[in-house]
Amino acid sequence: MSLSRDKIYIDGAWVPPSSAETIPVENPATEEILGHVPAGNAADVDRAVAAARAAFPGWAQTSMAERGAVLGKLHESLTARAGDIARTVGLELGTPLKVAKMVQAGLPLTVLRAYADLAAEPVREETIGNSLVVHEPVGVVGAITPWNYPLHQVVAKVAAALAAGCTVVLKPSELTPLVAYLLLDAADEAGLPPGVLNLVPGTGQVVGAAIAGHPGVDMVSFTGSTATGRAITHAAADRIARVALELGGKSANVILEDADVTRAVKVGVGNAFLNSGQTCTAWTRMLVHRSHYAEAVELAAAAAAAYTTGDPFDEGTRLGPLVSAAQRDRVRGFITRADARQVAGDAGVPDRGYFVAPTVFADVDPASELAQEEIFGPVLSIIPFDSDDHAVEIANNSRYGLAGGVWGSDDRALAVARRLRTGAVDVNGGAFNPAAPFGGYKQSGIGRELGPYGLAEFQQTKAIQR
Repeated sequence: MSLSRDKIYIDGAWVPPSSAETIPVENPATEEILGHVPAGNAADVDRAVAAARAAFPGWAQTSMAERGAVLGKLHESLTARAGDIARTVGLELGTPLKVAKMVQAGLPLTVLRAYADLAAEPVREETIGNSLVVHEPVGVVGAITPWNYPLHQVVAKVAAALAAGCTVVLKPSELTPLVAYLLLDAADEAGLPPGVLNLVPGTGQVVGAAIAGHPGVDMVSFTGSTATGRAITHAAADRIARVALELGGKSANVILEDADVTRAVKVGVGNAFLNSGQTCTAWTRMLVHRSHYAEAVELAAAAAAAYTTGDPFDEGTRLGPLVSAAQRDRVRGFITRADARQVAGDAGVPDRGYFVAPTVFADVDPASELAQEEIFGPVLSIIPFDSDDHAVEIANNSRYGLAGGVWGSDDRALAVARRLRTGAVDVNGGAFNPAAPFGGYKQSGIGRELGPYGLAEFQQTKAIQR
């Protein structure tokens, strides 16, 4: 059955695109074409931005409570599609169904509900002397989202922007655009006002570039590669538009001398291989105190060997394919060039589909390509260290700073976590908190998503003197 869609969503309606050109959407597990979506162009972006600009004054003037109520209705409509969301992401991305249900469908629903609730809270204002400080929506937001968490990354931007009173033009990844259509179906059903949320699928070179450089877009919120984030920043700078960027990562998982090594390695491998390693926060560098190094290498190799690759809809599958042939070939290139001791990765993978075996390297040079570049596949590097200071030095030896983990006695682990130059750190397996700020240091990005900090990204601050 084809999953093709032939319309774009502008001004509250499904309308024909300006061009008949389409983009094929592939199933990375079977290499079959699932369907096609429109290849939008600059004319479509112009129409979408015009609709968003026209809708902005009315939406901005509604109370946050009213906006929260609309988001609540959107949450209800999207929740009813949870099964379709998991299935769609399983097909277009290859995420194993269990993970697709819990993360690809469950997490964005949690985030959407949180923003609906946050909008219902009292409006945040303060008085400083004779000034009333208020927070107002930025304006029209261009949201450009990636393929690895195709609904979560959309909702993290769209829900926050809408709660803040902004209107949105959304461009999902051309590799995984189908799940975004489910969101717009839900928005249409929930009665979102016309023009408040608009969808223009297409390539980054055409639609993404048109959004980033559009004079009618007040802010661009982008998640993806650092190279593309740099280009978007340049395009937005020409008109001094605001940007929020969530970019690459090369996160370190630090296992201290007094850590529970068995648990730290097990959780660390799972984190590195989540979503077939296609996760910006993946702990792809496992730093282990030398006293536990040999044990950790053995444990990691055994854990990797237990990851079964195959059909995402098979309950026994723990590792799905990579998103595309290009991504598979890129990851295999890193493996082939690696100058380190490979201790896992020889397991067979299906002949069809874009699979890479779960791979672990030991004795990795902290300055090597393997330890410095974001691979974005199921590849783990293990590096020894001799002291807490040495571990911090290695962990911070990266142009990225998005996430990380530390394992050890609570006070010691917390002390090391405070020294890591990264936007988030989990101590002893602390759970991901979708209400806490998320974002990076250094080349991992600018700004924060999720919770009140994510809402603030889409607001301007005004002082009214009385």
